[in-house]
Amino acid sequence: MTESVSFAIRIDFPSGEKEAWRGPSEAELTKAARAALAAGRAGQAGEAGAGDAAGESAELSVTFLPAESMRALNRDYHGVDDLTDVLAFGLGEDPLVGDIYISPEAAEASAGELGLDPGEEILRLLIHGILHLLGHDHPEGEARYASPMFELQERVLARLLAEFRGRA
Repeated sequence: MTESVSFAIRIDFPSGEKEAWRGPSEAELTKAARAALAAGRAGQAGEAGAGDAAGESAELSVTFLPAESMRALNRDYHGVDDLTDVLAFGLGEDPLVGDIYISPEAAEASAGELGLDPGEEILRLLIHGILHLLGHDHPEGEARYASPMFELQERVLARLLAEFRGRA
């Protein structure tokens, strides 16, 4: 018998701009959050299904902030007066409770530099933030891209993108 999973996610769009939102749908964001939660808790993608968080519960808030607000948050909480793409703040462990802030402008800029779809980059940032909330970490600099956390992040993202594109 499968235990029920208590999972709540609140998604806040910039300045009430939900109608003009060009990023992933709420359903895609929720599915990505569930997949990251399951994989992050299991330790590797594939050990848990995208919707199975192993009987655990989670309450997440995902807020999309304009660049200036994101920069201020980064300055106030990390002492870095610069725009960042994602910030994650854990508020508890059992159940997992946390706030994730994402800058769509920073995501669009990164996606443009790398030749990626901005929606894909937003999903990547959401997964990244959730993995941080679960205690995963990575080194700074170029070594971060070969870290177990980044490898896990990219496996989860690849699985989701294949599923989302399969529906198109």
